[in-house]
Amino acid sequence: MAKITCLDSSTINQIAAGEVIERPSAVVKELVENSIDSGAKAITVEIKDGGTSLIRITDNGCGIEKEEISLAFMRHATSKIRSADDLLKVMSLGFRGEALASIASIAQVEVITKTPEDLTGVRYRIEGGEEKGTEEIGCPDGTTFLVRNLFFNTPARKKFLKSNNTETGYINDLVERLAVSHPNIAFKFISKNQTRLHTSGNGNMKDILYHIYGRDIAKELLPIETQDNVVRLSGFIGKPVVSRGTKALMNYYVNGRYVKSLVIHKAIEEAYKPYSMTHRYPFTSLMIEVAPEWIDVNVHPAKMEVRFHDSQVIYEIVYKAIRDALRETEFIPEVTIDETKAKKPENTVDVSVPEPFEKQRMADFTAFHADRPQPVKEEYGGINQFFAARKERGFQNEASGLSKAEENLFEGSLAETVETNKKPEQVSLFEGKLLAQENIKKHHIIGQLFKTYWIVEFEDKMYLIDQHAAHEKVLYERNMENLKKKTGLSQMVNPPIIVTLSLREEIVLKNYLDRFKELGFEIEPFGGKEYAIYGVPADLLGLDQEDIFLELLDSFMEEKTEAAPDMILHKVATMSCKAAVKGNSAMTLTEAQKLIEELLTLENPYHCPHGRPVIVSMSKYEIEKKFKRIV
Repeated sequence: MAKITCLDSSTINQIAAGEVIERPSAVVKELVENSIDSGAKAITVEIKDGGTSLIRITDNGCGIEKEEISLAFMRHATSKIRSADDLLKVMSLGFRGEALASIASIAQVEVITKTPEDLTGVRYRIEGGEEKGTEEIGCPDGTTFLVRNLFFNTPARKKFLKSNNTETGYINDLVERLAVSHPNIAFKFISKNQTRLHTSGNGNMKDILYHIYGRDIAKELLPIETQDNVVRLSGFIGKPVVSRGTKALMNYYVNGRYVKSLVIHKAIEEAYKPYSMTHRYPFTSLMIEVAPEWIDVNVHPAKMEVRFHDSQVIYEIVYKAIRDALRETEFIPEVTIDETKAKKPENTVDVSVPEPFEKQRMADFTAFHADRPQPVKEEYGGINQFFAARKERGFQNEASGLSKAEENLFEGSLAETVETNKKPEQVSLFEGKLLAQENIKKHHIIGQLFKTYWIVEFEDKMYLIDQHAAHEKVLYERNMENLKKKTGLSQMVNPPIIVTLSLREEIVLKNYLDRFKELGFEIEPFGGKEYAIYGVPADLLGLDQEDIFLELLDSFMEEKTEAAPDMILHKVATMSCKAAVKGNSAMTLTEAQKLIEELLTLENPYHCPHGRPVIVSMSKYEIEKKFKRIV
């Protein structure tokens, strides 16, 4: 057996670098986070060759003291904490003291820095963990890091990097997230001598979201803001029409840090579930501020994961805030039958970006760089002081800060031209809501189309209601209400349904027997391996109840115990779909009227349990245009 010995410092630093510095974007992340912690109000990120040949980070922060520069590159050297107790209340983005030592061990690093108190700055060079020299130099306040030839002494790791364009994309995504989470800082990203992103640092998150994601997403955003004794939540969420097949647009930040959290992710998905189709994910940009003692960000080397003191509290506030914001908006897609751009009605506003808007943006940038504010230092003590200090640093959602033209740009109530190759936009009807209680008596049911869709006239719009989706939604809500009240109605069956179960099925049935009763099943042992089903859910009468029961039982067997509630919701949706009246089925006018009236009493009648639309609309203007009454 080989003898035990201690590793040298160079090897130790390279091992640490393997945990912290996976690719060029990790270098950018660590250095930019240090710039943010230094109180910088302007940060520039410049890269070449995807960050492998050059990464330059420049800020106007507080700088590094001359006598502390070499110390900063020692492992576990940090100005962020002093003892293990400080980990419970750490507010800075970086705090471990591994980043600079790790970066310097695998790259050629040069630092130019100056504090406001010093007359001259310092230029410090270190390569592969070895110091190469220190000299005084004239430079502005702040710090510039130049990282050259990343992984120059570890070529085996360099070959695992992706193409330069892919690595540039990782860095671009990182800078965008940092810009969104710190709207009070002006970020500039340069790649191949081209500026890819430039934010003003005016503190307005919506302005930044517009520049990053474009007008189509920015105009479909809903503001969100709530607070309790422990958590403050602010930011924007997208209307259900803004969805993607990946989770790339589901972003959230805890105390200014972009993180991943199963708790937050689950809360977002559950809140959107009634409005989204399967495997479609919403847009979110949420700022979650939590007292530092409530979180642990030290559970992963890259600090991408967080652990909360009470996950249920976080889940509830995120879920309720998103759910309430979605409930307050009426989502009915408006469609057009024209093959070209529809002509806008008279009382609409053009939402194209005004030329003065872009000119003013450039003027703001110029003015900002001519007079940059000095960094602000603050101490945190208690939850109230913590929130107050965060507000001073700009971690809030401001509604103001734009000109009237800019404000109008983002209003969801503005009309817009519609192209057939674009997704239908969801319309908020405001005073003329189809589903407002006082308007229900004003509906005029015209008739049934293709034995599937019911035509309803209301004010100057025609609405098409999918009878299957509508009935499915009504049944789903009935069953969900029974689950919540635990008072599922049963319909007795005679003779009873006899099923034979395996030993594993028997165990699962006994574990979840209360769940079956809540749905409306009445089940008793019938001797041996057989069980008798005397009652089935009333709303599922007429279906093959044995198949429904066995399908539920199989699902309980496949799912983990803690996931059972979610699985039940999915199965309720499935059962509702099977029990609902199908398309191409005739319904009487009385039946349709009763169905529509019950549909309109639901909290969310706009989407079926699978996320498909229940109602679409078409304006009188579009119809008259098609008949050439309007040219």
